Amino acid sequence: MQAVWSDEGKLARWLEVELAALDGWAEVGVVPREDAEEIRTRAVPPTPERVAEIEERTQHDLAAFVDAVAEGLGPAGRWLHYGLTSSDVLDTALALQVRDAGALLVAGLERSRDAVVAQAERHRDTACVGRTHGVHAEATTFGAKLAGWAFELERDRARLERALEGMRHGKLAGAVGTYGGGDPEVERVACERLGLVPEPVATQVVPRDRLAELLSALALCAASLERFATEIRHLARTEVREVQEPFRRGQKGSSAMPHKRNPIVAERICGLARVVRAAATVGLENVALWHERDISHSSAERVVVPDAFLALDYMLDRFAWLAEGLIVDAERMRRNLDASHGLVFSQRVLLALVESGLERDEAYRHVQRNALRAWDEETDFRALLEADEEVVARLGPGGIAAAFDLDDALRHVDVLFERLAALTTEKEEAIA
Repeated sequence: MQAVWSDEGKLARWLEVELAALDGWAEVGVVPREDAEEIRTRAVPPTPERVAEIEERTQHDLAAFVDAVAEGLGPAGRWLHYGLTSSDVLDTALALQVRDAGALLVAGLERSRDAVVAQAERHRDTACVGRTHGVHAEATTFGAKLAGWAFELERDRARLERALEGMRHGKLAGAVGTYGGGDPEVERVACERLGLVPEPVATQVVPRDRLAELLSALALCAASLERFATEIRHLARTEVREVQEPFRRGQKGSSAMPHKRNPIVAERICGLARVVRAAATVGLENVALWHERDISHSSAERVVVPDAFLALDYMLDRFAWLAEGLIVDAERMRRNLDASHGLVFSQRVLLALVESGLERDEAYRHVQRNALRAWDEETDFRALLEADEEVVARLGPGGIAAAFDLDDALRHVDVLFERLAALTTEKEEAIA
């Protein structure tokens, strides 16, 4: 990823665009084919240092680049950058960088998704408490939680690929998009050589809604990773202690407290998500440019586009590592599930009372009365119900016991994993 966004990588792609444009001009008969072939043979990407040296004089990076390349071309070099404006090269080369960088992110998403799927299957029956508002709600399984993450990562991948396809546009349409010094056929040939398609109607630049969509897709992916990392952080708290990050031999969690094993990777992911989201805001701000173009977008893009890709690439690598090595304490999960004295079964008791013929509001009051007492007095909820004559009269001991059957409460988890299996099968078939 660093190579894609390095100065060397940028200049190499600028040269790719220049040479593809020359191919187009040779194709339409404007540039002598032998000159185009000579330039292609002799042209090499200049060093960033040489471009910077020339830019000190020109105060224009693309012009400095053209001058640096032309230094080694001889008379044929007069055709370099023929009929082009700077943004023709900049925006078309950006599409090449985005394509290459995007492929790395897609691979990172797929690795992360596969790691989550593997953990989900491993823990499909690992019972744990589901929490809403941070408070015990009903029983779930850790695998079911992770299955949802897998589907979200797949949505992130699909969104990213759509946005990458939207960025697969080149532009050699000149200063205001009307081919004043160019030729649409040159653009077509050049884009074909580069694996791009021409922007249907450009100004001096490719419209920035495309880049805004891409940065928004990156931000959504980062937001997903933050959601997962936040969950890991909560579950790693001392009072919960259901999961832990991998902890290497010799690692130190704190310079002062030797006992510490902090969720530092998850915290790092959450912090970097803010960086990627900020880049999306810049992308949206850059959509509205003056008339056919100003350069208010340019300086910001040079910062946020590489930063967003680099940050997300790192986040995906760290999240995949975290998902692959996550330490899961199934026994602790079960103890935490039982810690609320059976209150996670309150809805099942409510439904059983409704099925017995009791009005819902009256049934709710019976359940709530016992549930609040169990909560306040830290008393077993089931025992309170079994001592409640009105509830026993309706359900009997067997009905109450059935409402507290954990396996029955989780019987539909298999449906979630059938859907997950279908997702995995679809991906394997797509690859094949």
